[in-house]
Formats: sequence, C-alpha cells, structure tokens
Amino acid sequence: MANEQLELKEVGSDRTPHVEAIPDARECLEGVSKGVRNGFTVNDQRDMHRMGKKQEMRRNFRLISTVGFTTCIMGTWENINLPGPEDRWATMSVLVAGLGILRTAFIVLSLAEMSSMAPTAGGQYHWVSEFAPRKYQKFLSYASGWLSALAWQSVVAFDTYLTGTMIQAMIFLNNETYVPARWQGTLIVSAASIGMSLFNIFAAKHLPLAEGIFVTFHFFAFAPIIVTLLVLAPKAKTQDVFFGFKDYGAGWASPSLAVMIGQVSQMFTVMGSDSVAHMSEEIENAGITVPQSMILSFFLNMPFAIGLVLAYLFTMLDVQEALDSPTVLPFIHVFSEATKNVTGASILVVVILLLFFMITISCIASASRQTFAFARDNGLPFSSWLGVVHPTLHIPVNSVIMTCAFSLIMFLINIGSGVAMNALLSLSTSPLMATYTISIACVIVRRITKSPPLPPSRWSLGRFGMPINILALVYASWAFFWSFWPVNREVTTETLNWAPVLFVGVMGLSAVLYWLVARKVYEGPVVKVEGRMFH
Repeated sequence: MANEQLELKEVGSDRTPHVEAIPDARECLEGVSKGVRNGFTVNDQRDMHRMGKKQEMRRNFRLISTVGFTTCIMGTWENINLPGPEDRWATMSVLVAGLGILRTAFIVLSLAEMSSMAPTAGGQYHWVSEFAPRKYQKFLSYASGWLSALAWQSVVAFDTYLTGTMIQAMIFLNNETYVPARWQGTLIVSAASIGMSLFNIFAAKHLPLAEGIFVTFHFFAFAPIIVTLLVLAPKAKTQDVFFGFKDYGAGWASPSLAVMIGQVSQMFTVMGSDSVAHMSEEIENAGITVPQSMILSFFLNMPFAIGLVLAYLFTMLDVQEALDSPTVLPFIHVFSEATKNVTGASILVVVILLLFFMITISCIASASRQTFAFARDNGLPFSSWLGVVHPTLHIPVNSVIMTCAFSLIMFLINIGSGVAMNALLSLSTSPLMATYTISIACVIVRRITKSPPLPPSRWSLGRFGMPINILALVYASWAFFWSFWPVNREVTTETLNWAPVLFVGVMGLSAVLYWLVARKVYEGPVVKVEGRMFH
C-alpha cells in the first residue's frame, strides 16, 4: 500500500492529479458519500487526512461566498453603529480605530497562516494542540477550546440581543408611547434566535448564496447611509472633531487612559477573522481560500469602518443626548436627527437590522462548527451528541441546537436582571483575545525551537512570519489586558465590567472538568495528525 499510487480526480477539472498513497488513505476516504464529496479538491483530502479527520460536511463555499461570510461576521461598519462605551463617541475614536486596524492586521495575518497550515473547524484549539510543546499541548488546547466556545457562544447571544433591541427601538421610534419591557425584549430575541437557528439547519445549503447577497448589500447599503448623514445632518466643527475630547461622565482623569479602555469596543469591530477558520471543512480548497478570505475581508472593510466613524463624529452634535436617547442605540438618534422624519429614519434602521440578521445567522454557523469540532475531540460534556453531523443535512444540527439553547438561557436571565445579561454579553472579547494570544505564542515557540518544524502551508508569511507573530502577540496580550477594565472610574453594579469574574469562573469550571473527566478522555487533535504533509 505504501508504494502504491492512489489516483484522485479533482471535481470540476479535466486533470487527474496523482497523489502518493499514504497509509490508511483509502480508509480515511471510505464512507464519504458522493454528494458530500462534491467540492473536494485533492489538497482538501490531503489536509483532512493529515489531520486525521473524516470529511462529513459539504464543501459548498467558494472564494466569493467565503469572503462574504468573513465580511458578514466582521460586520465592520455595521458594528460601528453600536453604542461605544470606549470614549463616549468622542473624537479619539478615529485614532483608536486607525491604530486598532494596524495592530489587528498582524493578528489577522498570523491567523491566516495558521489556518493554511491546519484548515479545520477546530481553529485555535487545534492549532495550539499541533504547535504547543508536547508537554503542554493537552491542557493548553483544552483551555483554548473552552475559551473559543465561550467567546463564540457569547457573540451569538450578543448579536441576537442587538437585533431584538433594534426591533424594540424601531417600535419606539414610530410610537413614543411604547415603553420597552425586558420580558418583551426577551420574547423578541428568543423568536429571532429560534428563526435564525432554523435557517442554519434547514437552509444551510443556501448559506453561500445568502453570503453573496449579504456582501453585495453590505457594500451597496453603505453609500446611501453615509450620503444621508453627510447631506442632511447638521455638521460639527472640524476643530471639535479632530481635536476635541470629552469622556462624558466616565470619570477617567487622563484622556490617554480613557482611549486605552475605549479600544475594547473598537476591537469588536475588527475581530472575528477566525470565524471563517471554523467553516474550513465546508470550503473548497480551504488551505488557500480561508487565509485569502481573511486578508481580503479585513483590508476591504477597514475604509468603510473609518468612513462611518468620521461620518458619526461630524453628525453627532450632542453626544450626551444621543447616549441618553430612549431608543438606547445612539445611531438611531443620529438617523432621526438627520432625516427629521420617522419614516426616513425607520428605513435606515431597517437596513441595519437586515444586515444584523445575516450577521447573526453567520455567527451561529461559525459558533456551532467550533462547538462541533471541540466535541468531536471529546473536549465538551455530551461530546457524543454534540460532535455528530446529520447524515442527510450534512451539518452539525445538535451543535446548532445547543448554540440556540445557550442564547435562550441568556435571554431568560435578562427578564430578571439586565445587569446580569450585560455581564454575560461582556464575555465576547476577552476569551477570543486569549485564544489568539495562546495560539500565536505557540507558533512563535515552534518557530524558535523547530522541534519539529511547523508544517508547510500553501499560504505563508515567509521570512516575515516571526516579526509579524511577535507584533500580533504583543497586541493580543495588550488588548486582553484592557478588555477587563470597567467603562467608568466610579464602579457600580450597572457599570462594573463583569468579564474578569465570569472569565475566571468559567475557566475554573473548565479546569475542574479537565481534572475530573477530560484529562482521561481528551488527548487533543495532535494525536491524530499524520507526520507527513504533501505539497
């Protein structure tokens, strides 16, 4: 068998490339149905075999739809619309956003290379398992898997909660006698969560088409919103926009300190590039397409983020009034002031709302794939149930159901306490930054020790890999530190950043589970990785 030549025909090609046969290659490919095999390339088969994984999902994403997916989850200019506690929509937003883009680029480049080395739905925890020193790989990959699961589940709950908040804000915009109640908001977001989860289950094969529609809408919807703001809204003075600063009650004596704390929400607008890595097993030619989509999506969308920041700074004349708006979301107040018309403002809000529906649908897809992959490697409770792919739908249905259930539980908490809900939603940034820090640090250690060398990749940083990784590690660690700071200097139960408490609590729970159960059943994906890589 070792000396045979195994012939694999690439779908959609007249060429029939030959790949040197490897032990158990036939067994790795047995049982894969003809329908699932569509979209495979020889390189995809090599990658899956090297990582010891069985192909169970359809590879129906191509480059354009993959770029659309990544763009969708990043939601750069859409997320800029969200209320930013960072600097109370002060002028320093431009500086923070600009510096954040430059620094986050190093993280994106580092993630892109790792995704080409190991294109798997596991993402960070798999990379850590492969690249960490063997002595530490088991625990570090287990911790990274929990951190990534916590982050993505929180992102889904956060985005779904925002869609419900927008719906309630629209109701108030059209009927000022309406008094939003938490239980009503919970019902709205629960219905939205269930509906978007059902889309992920029964319309999953149409997700690539939906991503293509989204990315078109994403770019073309930007222009009318910017034009409406810049043409109709009153303008602030250039002096105030570029040289004024006020923290609007946050209480931080130093503007520099306020900006450092404020970068957290700006980070949220440029994060999420790893989302596409969790879809790797559904992307054709993933070793090239995934890193390309990360880079293209990041750099194509940054001008839109900066443009919208500038537009808001010039059109939000009374920042405190916008923050205190009954609609809760400052951007709705800005739309209303610009159009001076409820109908016009409502149309603009509907545009943002539709985009956020698609963003959340994509987040559910990414979060469920990460959960499925970690369960497949016995990293979560009920792994035998969560780590299953539906035999006819070819998606991890149980993981989608679990993702929906997690969000519904979060929304139930909102009925009793809005503070508790906000505390849980604050977990979307710090765990993700922790996974970036751990995985990039492991790559740096492997580059230094070369024991063994990093696996070859079809998309590589080349000789710039080490300096880019070091810069990425510095920024990821820096961002992780600031993500735990409170928004206001005077801390109350309403303004306390509960992320550190919940972060430590959840990781403490995972440590207990590791000691009691996981250390006996979780080995990490590295034990299944073949020692050879073909290129």
